[in-house]
Amino acid sequence: MSENEVRDEPENSRYVITIDGREAVLEYDRQGDRIRLHHTKVPPALEGEGVGSRLARTALESAREEGLAVWPECPFVAAYIRRH
Repeated sequence: MSENEVRDEPENSRYVITIDGREAVLEYDRQGDRIRLHHTKVPPALEGEGVGSRLARTALESAREEGLAVWPECPFVAAYIRRH
């Protein structure tokens, strides 16, 4: 997988994207048939570039494919769901 691609790291319970050596993450917790998306961290240098949205979109698409109910505890992810 190349830089700039969102990847799931289930062993660390997070989705990650690395851009220009900077790492942005969306932390999650799977509980049975639910996934709790609880915190998005985007470095200041990457803010406003759509990085958080890419993380949220990937996590939500994966949850849909796996038939998981989504618990958007993260305010950013909750706002993303409302907008899209």
